[in-house]
Amino acid sequence: MTRLALTLATAAAAALFATALAPRAPAPAASLSYVALGDSYSAASWVRPWNTDGCGRSDQDYPHQAARRLKLKLTDVTCSAAEVRAGLLGPQSELKGPPSVAPPGGWTAKPAQIRAVSAGTDLVTVGAGGNSVGFAEIVETCVKQGLASFGTGTPCTDHYTRGEAASRLDSRFAALDADFAVLLKEIRTRAPRAGVAVVGYPAVVDQAAGCGWGSWHQLGTVAKGDMPWLDTLERRVNTLLREQARRSGAAYVDTYSSSTGHGVCATGEQRWMYGIKDSLTGPGDQSDPPSELCRSIPARGEACTVLHPNLRGATHQADRVTEALAGLGARRG
Repeated sequence: MTRLALTLATAAAAALFATALAPRAPAPAASLSYVALGDSYSAASWVRPWNTDGCGRSDQDYPHQAARRLKLKLTDVTCSAAEVRAGLLGPQSELKGPPSVAPPGGWTAKPAQIRAVSAGTDLVTVGAGGNSVGFAEIVETCVKQGLASFGTGTPCTDHYTRGEAASRLDSRFAALDADFAVLLKEIRTRAPRAGVAVVGYPAVVDQAAGCGWGSWHQLGTVAKGDMPWLDTLERRVNTLLREQARRSGAAYVDTYSSSTGHGVCATGEQRWMYGIKDSLTGPGDQSDPPSELCRSIPARGEACTVLHPNLRGATHQADRVTEALAGLGARRG
């Protein structure tokens, strides 16, 4: 071998040796698997753009926003009108959209959301319970009774705190308590290593100041005297969810405290909640052709949004949920 060849061979061997000893760059971390379960407050129904399968699930809901921020692999099965029993633990046949008007033949029933949780799931959020106690039905009753009383007194409060209606409401809370315990146990069984967060509801009507009787952009004909009781009802649901999270060792995401002052009675950019009939928020121009009942409501507005978070509200929820998921091991991208 010539001196030149020997020199080149020695240099090549040294380069290979140095390469072998050089520290290797760490492989990029695999995205954590995140499953979101919940109802319309979790799905951000009526925030554009939404899917059109009857669940009204928005690309701007807190699961999507949090997953984008934290670079998570998201499975979002949240669905409008879902109850803990009929929706999360079992199949859901009653769907309310948007779209508000079902297609010919109706919507296709959805499988139980819990089926999306598996041993490979790293993170789970659960936001549900309001439909199980009949919050939408209660608001509808309050609207009718407030109209009959011309906005005076506390007709809805009186109705639900006395007699048979009070007993039925207590029974619904007892059933929700039992069902939620079963749900959290099932999540633990299916995904024993997953971090779990229970997401509470944001403030809807934490203050009556600013609300006008007969304004459908707010609470319509609900009597002002009944608004404190509606707030108490929501806080009662949140207290149940918080206690269930504590018992199961899950995190609790408080979206109520940080949204007070931003409920349906607030104005302008301070309002993070749609009224009963309202203009839509979110990117794009997607619309919801109103039902006959919605068209009969004497107010301007693109849709009967019936007291749900608007885009600002959904983003606020995402802020709190992102913090909680980061505390459970997710890392910001």
